Amino acid sequence: MKQEHRLCAFLVVFGLAAASALAAAPPRLRVSDNHRSMVTEHSRPFFWLGDTAWELFHRLDRAEAEIYLRDRAAKGFNVIQAVGLAELDGLTEPNRYGHRPLHDQDPARPVVKEGPANDYWDFVDEVLDLAAAHGLYVGFLPTWGKYVTSSPFDGKVDGIFNTTNALSYGRFLGERLRARSNVVWILGGDKAPSTPEAAAVWRAMAKGIALGVAGREDYDEVLMTYHTAGPGHVSDYIHDELWLDFTSVQSSHGDLVESWRFIEKHWNRQPIKPVIDLESSYPGALIPAEWLPAHLRAAHPSKKPANDDHARRAAYWAVFAGAFGHTYGHNAIWQMYAPPRRPILDPKLTWREALDAPSAAQMGHLRRLIESRPILERVPDQSLLPDGPGEGAAHRRATRGRDYAFIYSPDGAPFRVRLEVLAGARLRAAWFNPRTGETTFLEFLEKRGDRTFDPPGDPSVANDWVLVLDDASRNERW
Repeated sequence: MKQEHRLCAFLVVFGLAAASALAAAPPRLRVSDNHRSMVTEHSRPFFWLGDTAWELFHRLDRAEAEIYLRDRAAKGFNVIQAVGLAELDGLTEPNRYGHRPLHDQDPARPVVKEGPANDYWDFVDEVLDLAAAHGLYVGFLPTWGKYVTSSPFDGKVDGIFNTTNALSYGRFLGERLRARSNVVWILGGDKAPSTPEAAAVWRAMAKGIALGVAGREDYDEVLMTYHTAGPGHVSDYIHDELWLDFTSVQSSHGDLVESWRFIEKHWNRQPIKPVIDLESSYPGALIPAEWLPAHLRAAHPSKKPANDDHARRAAYWAVFAGAFGHTYGHNAIWQMYAPPRRPILDPKLTWREALDAPSAAQMGHLRRLIESRPILERVPDQSLLPDGPGEGAAHRRATRGRDYAFIYSPDGAPFRVRLEVLAGARLRAAWFNPRTGETTFLEFLEKRGDRTFDPPGDPSVANDWVLVLDDASRNERW
């Protein structure tokens, strides 16, 4: 009898929580009309600030998921990237409640039981409800890519998926999640779709999702992208796919991840699609060179694990190069590491400790800076730097709208700016500190010729600053 009372109480509480989450769910997202960015269904600009929580559904319980999601929302993140069929023993090791996602590792046979909170997919639903209640979108990966192709780059289909069960599995997920406005579909999972056979499996999964969501193969009803192997670009393989609404890169991991190169390369790839770095420099992580194909090893500049400064720099580089947002990650959090679990890539912190990494809070400063000016008109513009951008860790990036500009200096060294590119007869200059989020007024100046700006402090790696220039007549911005 007591168990029945507890079950009834749970059903009431869970039902109310689910209804509340759906009522508070954020609006659906879509690609902006200029194909450069993302907007809500109400046409409000949306800056994607993501966090990688690949093992969220697999390794956390309800209370821990609430801790994690609450923290990320408070720090300014608005997208959480998580995986249905998780990478780390996701088919064989049950979740925290003893549930596995599939019968006999068959994608066409998800384990679904009657009633709430008694199978793997029920917990996925609960986490999606929690995310919605915190105003968070979930970049949902149906599966980690290794269950399609085991190698990051060769595209050999050797996993549990084929075109038939990929269609079935996609349809199952689409039907189950179709009412959720806070789901963005991310196919792939650290594997390049580099062969026709691999692309066909992902295409079938995308079709299944659309059929499940819309009842027909209508990709206007779903928002989809693909997470590829790193370092790499999605658009090298499947840029023209009808289901691929926006493209992405994985700039990968280490102390010198030149994320700007990946974004810049594909900024004008036709047809134009929004571009974002979905996996970048994780504090505490370095991908060993021997993990990479031979042709990528020589071009892999990182020599040691990244720290908070490296992660922050990679974010500013990518966004200022034209990305419509950025996905952060931490080596302890993506794997939800805590003893006695086997550590991957030698995390020094548990996932709970890593929540308060300085770079996590600093990502929110980046979001607030970008959202402080008109987003949809923002473009990369290196012509603002007449002496060139600099090399390596000293590389500078410039981005602007019609009457404002941001120039990122990663090392605090002086640089010249070509002022006539901007609108307005007079300009207001200020320094924005990416480490603290504080803005310090510098001066008003006439818009004539080139001007040298010297960031505060001595030139050094991690003494990064953003020069903010505005048309002085737009005084509502300060």
